[in-house]
Amino acid sequence: MIKHIVMWNLVASDNKEENLKKMKSLLEGLVGKIPEIVKLEVSIHPISSPEPLDIVLYSEFNCYDDLNAYATHPEHLKVGEFIKSVADSRSAVDYEV
Repeated sequence: MIKHIVMWNLVASDNKEENLKKMKSLLEGLVGKIPEIVKLEVSIHPISSPEPLDIVLYSEFNCYDDLNAYATHPEHLKVGEFIKSVADSRSAVDYEV
């Protein structure tokens, strides 16, 4: 099982909360569109982190090939374009269990 975790901070703006809600909705909308996703959760304003974070994605895949299929899927790439337009910073980690 591959765990994929991504954390973002968004650009400060008057519509930051709207962008967070849209980002959460777009990411959650990938479930059912990308069959390789085993599990996907999105949290806005996570409560336990050493540094302030705006949004966190937790997802699971059966293998690295499935994670790569997700990463290059056209639907994921569309969501990524929106995220790039509103994100200020991004950190990610993948690990196998």
